[in-house]
Amino acid sequence: MTLKFVGAVAAVGTIFAAGVAVGQQASPSRREPQFENSEVQVWKSIISPGTPLGLHRHDHGRALISLNGGTLNVVDGAGKILDVYKLEAGKAMWLDADKPGTQHADVNPGTTPVEVIVVQLKNDKPKM
Repeated sequence: MTLKFVGAVAAVGTIFAAGVAVGQQASPSRREPQFENSEVQVWKSIISPGTPLGLHRHDHGRALISLNGGTLNVVDGAGKILDVYKLEAGKAMWLDADKPGTQHADVNPGTTPVEVIVVQLKNDKPKM
């Protein structure tokens, strides 16, 4: 059932992304809420080149579905690269909850915005 839900979210996100006007000027990186219930929180993140998605953390595991592909650098507060995600349009990946006490920012080193749908669980149990 979870896979069907993630697939449906990816399909809706792809349709939404296709409807965005061509030639729009780049705007600041942001999160756009899409859906929430007692089990999941879903948002679309748009990470524009040169405008990182500011420091934040994830207390729960999440699926990330790339809408248009690209590269995201995950950096700490000092700008040190912690991870690099090479995203492919239409593909999903799983990310565990962040380690306690840590924060990160998402940086797009490319030339066009990176768009992803994030489906974050609310009731998962932390890994020991």
